[in-house]
Amino acid sequence: MPGTFTTKDENPPFDKEVMGEVFIQRIMKYEGIIIRPPSEAYSLLLQVTVGCSHNRCTFCPTYKEKKFRIKTTEEITEDILEAGRYRRVDKVFLCDGDALIIPQKRLVEILRLIGDHIRGVKRIGLYGNAKSILRKTPEELRELRDLGIGIIYLGVESGNEEILRDIRKGVTYEQTVDAGRRVKEAGISLSATVILGLGGIERSGAHAVDTARILTDIDPDYAGALTLMLVPGTTLYEDHAAGRFILPDTFGFLNELGIMIAQSRFTNCFFTSNHASNYLPIRARLPEKKEKTVALIQKVIATGNQEILRPEYARGL
Repeated sequence: MPGTFTTKDENPPFDKEVMGEVFIQRIMKYEGIIIRPPSEAYSLLLQVTVGCSHNRCTFCPTYKEKKFRIKTTEEITEDILEAGRYRRVDKVFLCDGDALIIPQKRLVEILRLIGDHIRGVKRIGLYGNAKSILRKTPEELRELRDLGIGIIYLGVESGNEEILRDIRKGVTYEQTVDAGRRVKEAGISLSATVILGLGGIERSGAHAVDTARILTDIDPDYAGALTLMLVPGTTLYEDHAAGRFILPDTFGFLNELGIMIAQSRFTNCFFTSNHASNYLPIRARLPEKKEKTVALIQKVIATGNQEILRPEYARGL
């Protein structure tokens, strides 16, 4: 669950009015499940890499069956040319889990192909982990911006160093902050994702406080909170089954969410918890709506009424 909305459909959704009656995704050559952020629901999903370049996080099942590779120029070009045969496309999202890892020369070629052959593209988005962002120089990031990259989605997960090590994120607090700031300094919008519950009951408070701190230090344009769901086959699931990791209860998750929002200090951030994994959907402009949002969360916790929350059967990765 790398901070994403997951679709296991063979045919991911597109806006009919934008894409026309013939759905491009029926022709695009996707390998395995395709994931995207909720905000890319109506984007053209262009798979340029398969899998995740890191693929070691203890909580994430998404790419375990995929061996990471960058698709060939021929494969990518074929999909771009096919997409270009249809109506205008407002947004393109480059899949899979870490398209930013593509070497600069090849990524520039892909972006130029999109610009040359797909009409109407106003924004291109992709996932980038801290390592792949830091591999790009500030000049390279600005070049990507000029070629259409308008947003990068960064999985922060937690601001607690011990938790970051335990989940095998592969980066430190400082590296994550540096990466986030580098994106913003390049003039690219930054969307940061965190995961409620990653510290278990034992480190719930530390996770919430330290995550608020790292979000403050990064100061992203967008921030999204997901709620941890344990998936069979992952290391964290096995730890839970063995009693080594105990999840917070429903209101424990909400308490973390309230602390993260209350203790964060954003300049201008659109904060959401509207992912399918969450019990309480939140959409708020911060800091403008901070007090109102925190008060709402506290009120929900005080009621102890699970019926006003998303039921378990309706939650998803």
